[in-house]
Amino acid sequence: MKSKTLALACAALVIAGAAASAAAAAPARAASGAIVEAVQMPAWVERNGESIPLAPGMALRDRDHVRTGEHSRLLLRMPEGSAVKLGENAGFALDSLRMQRDSFAGAMRVVSGAFRFTTDLLAKVGGVRRNLDISVATVTIGVRGTDIWGKSTRDRDIVCLIEGRIQVQRGADAGFVMDQPMSYYVAPRRKPAMPVAPVPLDQFKEWAAETEIEPGRGAARRGGRWRVVLATVDTQEDALRVYDTLRNAGYAADIDPQKVGEKSIYRIRLSHLPSRAEAQALADSIRGRMGVTEPKVSQ
Repeated sequence: MKSKTLALACAALVIAGAAASAAAAAPARAASGAIVEAVQMPAWVERNGESIPLAPGMALRDRDHVRTGEHSRLLLRMPEGSAVKLGENAGFALDSLRMQRDSFAGAMRVVSGAFRFTTDLLAKVGGVRRNLDISVATVTIGVRGTDIWGKSTRDRDIVCLIEGRIQVQRGADAGFVMDQPMSYYVAPRRKPAMPVAPVPLDQFKEWAAETEIEPGRGAARRGGRWRVVLATVDTQEDALRVYDTLRNAGYAADIDPQKVGEKSIYRIRLSHLPSRAEAQALADSIRGRMGVTEPKVSQ
């Protein structure tokens, strides 16, 4: 059983590497779903009853439920070029995303935590029509092409319009349009919603930082060529023990089996780091945890 599990783990490494390379090379509009662009681990996708750690280049599917852990961040690239950013301890679900020749439609649900949906300049001028509904717990946002930030907590839901125009509706309340840049709307739990108001710049900066990948925190990105070798062990059992521990904790480790003379060794790694500095930051953050004692940075 251990040999079979290790074989599957190593096969997954080859498949994941090929998939990541293909995703990186493919034009954004050719993809059929969202792609993981960058991840500040730990983060997982819940799929078919399994919890799988997220890695750059991974393709997401309809009805996938994504979640991030403490101090985590996640950047997803949508098929038409827009981006979804998630902050720590967030829950996010995709539903019936459809990319056609000149339109992108579907639904997304923010279950908890902070998110940002943004359309970059290339996507804005690409001629793609958007017909998205984004739910932030009790509030539904109709998106046709814009830049918004939102958050769901235990006591309230927040929607901040950065740019563009959105349709907003909370439960059975009458819907309304938000079209003033840098304005926000707050819907407290079991209380009337607050009027739309301008967002103070300091408050917006604080909110925006919650969903941005943090420099120097060891985030992995598509195209990253640096790695962290977390452990080098002599047996399949030891390799799988470290591998399983890391992946259960939301770190997308892989196993690299090698021959050294007549001896087999197994390296457990984290890949896709964009620079030596980020790889070292990740190594430092894991040292002394999850069975990792002396992680080493390599390219």
